[in-house]
Amino acid sequence: MPKHAFAHVTSWVFDLDNTLYPPGARLFDQIELRMTRFVMDALGLDHAEADRLRLQYWRTYGTTLAGLMRDHGVEPGPYLAHVHDISFDALEPDPALAAQLRALPGRRIVYTNATAAYAERVLAARGLGGVFDAVYGVEHAGYLPKPERAAFDAVFARDGLRGAQAAMFEDDPRNLAAPHALGLRTVHVAPAPAPAPHIHHHTDDLATFLARLL
Repeated sequence: MPKHAFAHVTSWVFDLDNTLYPPGARLFDQIELRMTRFVMDALGLDHAEADRLRLQYWRTYGTTLAGLMRDHGVEPGPYLAHVHDISFDALEPDPALAAQLRALPGRRIVYTNATAAYAERVLAARGLGGVFDAVYGVEHAGYLPKPERAAFDAVFARDGLRGAQAAMFEDDPRNLAAPHALGLRTVHVAPAPAPAPHIHHHTDDLATFLARLL
C-alpha cells in the first residue's frame, strides 16, 4: 500500500458505523431491532414480515428508511429518532485512532446514512469529538441514502469537496462505487476484503492503515 497513493489527498471522508468503531461493538444489533419494531408499528406487520421488509429495503435502496419513504410515505424524522435511540455503552475511546485522524493533512469529514446528531454521539463515545471539520448525515442529502450517486453529489457539493483530491473510508463495499466514479481514492474498512474494481485498498485496522500514510 504505497504512501504516495494518498499524497494528493486533502479531504478525508469517513463513514461512521462499523468504520470509526469496530463491528464487534454491535451497535447495529440494537438499531436493527428498533427498525423492525418501527416497521411493525407503522405498517401493522408481524415481526417476521417486518424484519423481512427491513432487510429487503436495505438491500434494494441502501437504507430501510428509503424504502419506507418511497413505498409508504413514512416521515423520516420520527423513524430516525426511534431507531437511533440506543445505548453506546459498548463503545470505548480510541486514542490511537484519534491521534492518527488528527495527523491527517487537510480536511476531515464524516458522512453517514444515520443522522448527524447520532454521529456526534458516537464520536463522543469514541473520544473523537472535535476531530472532524464537518459531520454530515442522511438529512444533508435530502434523505437520499448512500449508495445513490445523488446523495454523494449533494453532500460533497455542500462541503465543497473535490473528488480528485479526496479519499473515502467505508465498511459497505457498494457505498464506495459512487466515490470511485467521482475520482476519490477508496478504502474498504472491514474484517474481510471484498475485491471489486471500485475498491483501491482494504484494511481491517483503520488506525494502523492511517499511520502508514503519514
